[in-house]
Amino acid sequence: MTRPLPRPLARPRVSRLRVSRVQVSRVLPRTLRARLIAGLLVLLGLACAAVGTATTVALHDFLVSKVDQQLVQSGVRYAASLEHGGSGAPPGDTRGQSVGTFGARLAGGTVTQAAIVDGDADDSPDPASSDDAIHLGTGEQRLLRALPVDGSVHDLRLDDVGAYRVRAVAGQDGDVLVTGIPLAGVEDAVHRLEMIELTVFAAALAATGIAGALWVRLALRPLERVAATAVRVTELPLASGAVELPTRVPEADRGTEVGQVGAAFNRMLGHVEDALARRHASEERLRRFAADAGHELRTPLAAIRGHAELARLHPQPQAPEVARALERVQAESVRMGGIVDDLLLLARLDAGRPLVRQEVDLTVLAIDAATDAQVAGPGHRWVLDLPERPVAVTGDRDRLHQAVGNLLANARLHTAPGTTVRVRLCRADARVRLTVTDDGPGIPEQLRDELFERFTRGGGGRSRTDGGSGLGLAIAHAVVSAHGGALTVESRPGHTEFCLDLPG
Repeated sequence: MTRPLPRPLARPRVSRLRVSRVQVSRVLPRTLRARLIAGLLVLLGLACAAVGTATTVALHDFLVSKVDQQLVQSGVRYAASLEHGGSGAPPGDTRGQSVGTFGARLAGGTVTQAAIVDGDADDSPDPASSDDAIHLGTGEQRLLRALPVDGSVHDLRLDDVGAYRVRAVAGQDGDVLVTGIPLAGVEDAVHRLEMIELTVFAAALAATGIAGALWVRLALRPLERVAATAVRVTELPLASGAVELPTRVPEADRGTEVGQVGAAFNRMLGHVEDALARRHASEERLRRFAADAGHELRTPLAAIRGHAELARLHPQPQAPEVARALERVQAESVRMGGIVDDLLLLARLDAGRPLVRQEVDLTVLAIDAATDAQVAGPGHRWVLDLPERPVAVTGDRDRLHQAVGNLLANARLHTAPGTTVRVRLCRADARVRLTVTDDGPGIPEQLRDELFERFTRGGGGRSRTDGGSGLGLAIAHAVVSAHGGALTVESRPGHTEFCLDLPG
């Protein structure tokens, strides 16, 4: 049984409109000031173009109407002189015409004579005997024959002499007389007006651009103050600690849009400052609670631990259940004591207490931490990749040892025996980098964003089977941050790398 092949998926089509919008957005100015100035110049340019077009068209129509009046008033004397020239026609009929006047005679649909008054001394009643006569091409003769013989005025362009306004009337012998006046003067006047307008409008646009830039800069100065205030606020350490926002936008006229923006921005800063103060107070209460609780728990934990050890050392024989219970009490008290110590350390780091500052050899520290990890996890394969020369930094040796030890313990607790854990130390520019890499199953993606948060466990639960207390990575991150460094992680199945960067 045959089955039809599936239809191929249609290729996604890229919207031309979207591409064109992207291209237009790249061409348009980006800043508000530039957009306002560009918009002002565009509007002024459109206004100038509209005014120039209107005046040019109006002047052209006015001058053409004057030419039409002159054409009607001149009659057909010059064209008639072509018909009767040399036959007793008055000699003044041709010489009285303006220079450039065109005349033509058509008989039987054929142009028999055509001439133009050029103002020379040889102008005579018989243009055929002077150099006023011109030769018309086939196309021009066809246009002359197409003119209506009703005295109306029409446009006509002669190849050699230019544009004319012409009118055709019937002659005395059944012929057609055509008279025309050139439009060269009209075109010259219109072109001159266009050049004047172009020069004036260009100067006006340049002057408006300069004045508009100054005016827009002055008008946007309050908005620039708002932006400068916002930049100063963004440079403040808003993530943690006590934060004050003394910066405010100078008060402006609230009747303007910029004044309203400034007032709203100041109100927003007030709300942000209040929220930061509340957050800081809450964090301070939590820190004090953690510190006080840790100090208060140390004494009863030490007592429980001591009594459990004393009971186990009692010479009297104990039931197996009682011995097991005492053993668990002692183990859990030790574990609880470690959690209390971790909480107290985090509280001290959160409070910003200064750390010990001394020269620390990270090479020796890495060897000691890896040795301790190998004793705790003999089933793993521990590899050291250290430089030949010692790498030293300034910091608290005990805290740094604890941070590196926590990274190695995290690799040991969350990978199976046989996993290779590599510790590598190197110096890059002015930084010192220590990496802990393993080839285990990797970190689930949903845990990566909160990996350095407190009480975050790999299994997502709170039982001891999930690993440690969930404070190890949080302590490592806090210790590294207190030293001015950074702790990052990259993970995928078969490769997990914690990168500890410290200033060198």
